[in-house]
Amino acid sequence: MKKFLKVVGFAVIVALVYLSFTNYPKLDLISGFSAKSIASGHFIDNRSQEMIEKGDNDIDLIDLAKNTINESTHFATASVYGLKERKAIYRKGLGATLINDEFDEAKPYLVPKRTLLNNNLPFPYGNLESKDTVFSTIDYVKLNVAIANAFDKKGKIDKRTRSLLVIYKDKIIAEKYDVGFNKESKILGWSMTKSITSAMFGILEKQGKINIYAPAPIPEWANDKRKSITTNDLLHMNSGLEWEEKYDKICDATEMLFQAEDMTRSQLVKQAVYKPNTHWNYSSGTTNLLSGILRKQFKTHQEYLDFWYASLIDKIGMNSMILETDMTGNYVGSSYGWATTRDWSKFGLLYLHKGNWNGEQIFNESWAKYTATPTNTSNGDYGGHFWLNSGGKFPDVPRDMYYCGGFQGQMVVIIPSLDLVIVRMGLVENPEFDFNEMFKGIIGSLKK
Repeated sequence: MKKFLKVVGFAVIVALVYLSFTNYPKLDLISGFSAKSIASGHFIDNRSQEMIEKGDNDIDLIDLAKNTINESTHFATASVYGLKERKAIYRKGLGATLINDEFDEAKPYLVPKRTLLNNNLPFPYGNLESKDTVFSTIDYVKLNVAIANAFDKKGKIDKRTRSLLVIYKDKIIAEKYDVGFNKESKILGWSMTKSITSAMFGILEKQGKINIYAPAPIPEWANDKRKSITTNDLLHMNSGLEWEEKYDKICDATEMLFQAEDMTRSQLVKQAVYKPNTHWNYSSGTTNLLSGILRKQFKTHQEYLDFWYASLIDKIGMNSMILETDMTGNYVGSSYGWATTRDWSKFGLLYLHKGNWNGEQIFNESWAKYTATPTNTSNGDYGGHFWLNSGGKFPDVPRDMYYCGGFQGQMVVIIPSLDLVIVRMGLVENPEFDFNEMFKGIIGSLKK
């Protein structure tokens, strides 16, 4: 018996050592994700720590983290079994930033200047409530059933939709929120932020300040085969650069988001493994590289910070939106945009109207077409930093649908042929959540 117990004990020790060895490198990412999520959710959207832990942080391994919030100095920390403690600080105007031990919290920092919308117009062109509009072309019974079916039934947690908004001909025809959320709740769009980054290049193009078909303005690439990569290649995710993006492991994407000081350089230093425009590869590093390219278009950091808001976000009344920055002051254009569901829908409406916002052309009409044109080698799934339905991913949805998409099923959907914008925010994505069925129900309520 003693020999048996020794063998079992030895096996347990070996197992513990193995688990520690294989998972210890992940602890930095686990505590980093958790600290950043807690700080952002609490200080941007006023969520309680318990709500964030049960919702946003209810992910395998992430739920191992123990978190604390410091209200007086606006930061959150997280660790796993007391190991690898990480800290994220909140700064008004910049959101939350995951920092390292070398970061100087006392150093002065710049914040973007904001101009809040102030008019007497109803949504979407103002902040007043929409006028009630009843369309004879809509079966509201069918519509309400489709909306209800997108949310969890009492006692279940499988669909995990937080908000769903449907806009038809610029009018809200359906709007529903889960318990704990409402029209004022700011929700992280994750990779929907990539589409915001893309729009900034459309605006610069309209202003005649950039040629996206010219080689990307990156001095480090001037003397090697990367010199032929264009900004257009980057916008289409087919630069040919090395990059791995798999969130169930330590990879380029997770190291960038949870360890890098300057996220704009994570993709910049990678080598070319394919010729440009021959191999599509989804890369958050590419989007942050584009954010760095945008920063270099301006003489000062303040101009860079202001441009995103003055030329787009505040101009179309997305006043709730917060773009978070990395430790060096770059917008994390790949992942960290927060806004209310209604404000996310305004971005969709801007594209539905081909860049025209209440009479003002924000970007050229051709930019909307560029955005919705399939990228070479993406099988019709991707355009200019927008996802597409050209390849029929959603079989019961028109092929002209294109959308901003983010982790856990965040979506801003534009369907030009139906004059429709749909926003869904939640915690579950395909295949657990049947988006095609949801779209089919909403579209089916529109009488032909």
